[in-house]
Amino acid sequence: MNPSSLCSLQTFPPISHSALLNRHRKPAHDSTAGVRRRAPYVVCAERSSRASTRSADDYYATLKALKSKGRFPRKSLGQHYMLNSEINDQLAGAAGIEQGDVVLEIGPGTGSLTNVLLNSGAFVLAVEKDKHMAALVSERFSSSGKLKVLTEDIVKCHVRSHMSSLVGSTISESRKAKVVANIPFNISTDVIKLFLPMGDIFSEVVLLLQEETAVRLVVSSLRTPEYRPINVFVNFYSEPEYKFKVPRTNFFPQPNVDAAVVSFKLKLPSEYPHVSSTKSFFSTVNSAFNEKRKMLRKSLQHICTALEIEEALTSIGLLATSRPEELTLDDFVKLHNMIAKE
Repeated sequence: MNPSSLCSLQTFPPISHSALLNRHRKPAHDSTAGVRRRAPYVVCAERSSRASTRSADDYYATLKALKSKGRFPRKSLGQHYMLNSEINDQLAGAAGIEQGDVVLEIGPGTGSLTNVLLNSGAFVLAVEKDKHMAALVSERFSSSGKLKVLTEDIVKCHVRSHMSSLVGSTISESRKAKVVANIPFNISTDVIKLFLPMGDIFSEVVLLLQEETAVRLVVSSLRTPEYRPINVFVNFYSEPEYKFKVPRTNFFPQPNVDAAVVSFKLKLPSEYPHVSSTKSFFSTVNSAFNEKRKMLRKSLQHICTALEIEEALTSIGLLATSRPEELTLDDFVKLHNMIAKE
């Protein structure tokens, strides 16, 4: 999908720390001294049918919700709250959320995305590390009957156990749970490594990521510095797709970079590339990239001799002098299966 084809021009009032503490807020259209003119920004997402009305989760509502708990975004937790519910609509739309779906949301914050997911008919398991935000979102949707909030760190959370107790036997081959989340940029890799191997539980993982990270994960550019072990990992377990760009002006506080939504269609375990051991396979891949400028015949000598590596490379149609950034997922699978010693 070409993100530029979905762009629309909108504006938001300027975001400042003082706005959170300002008791008497001015309407968005007021013009007052000392306030910067609202700058236009481009939202690279399709406009929803509700575009003509103000959402319950706009700029001021987000500040009000935070103030109700005496909170302010914590940098240590990577908190950047979404101010544009149209983006949340698009995020849920990218995952194809329908009535009866079970969705795991990471870091619900003030509940702007949670609101969209619940209104789409999903049951939501929200995992929130910040106890104050967990309390806020629990209170907000206490009457929904379709939300369970866990006050946990997602990277330390026993996801399989929680999902098993939540949905029991309702997860089937035809309808698995989904992950939909606007996550802190600093835990992107941890979240991807945690969820992508769970194709037996989840059918899809849709994440709002830093744009540079999103592009790097989807576009596996061979023979470039951007090609890394995570690319091999992502393609081993899923089929990634770049959905749309989200400019930084849609967040509070505003980050230094733009974001983008990526969908990972998870493969079933039976669809994974055949390797004798996934642990051994990824160990081989990581070792190859640890010394990226070196030829594989040197960086993998702890596995077998240089001559054996050269012979393995040439037997799968590669040069004996190949380097890791020149190998596709399929190439790594073939190489590993030839040189791995169990």
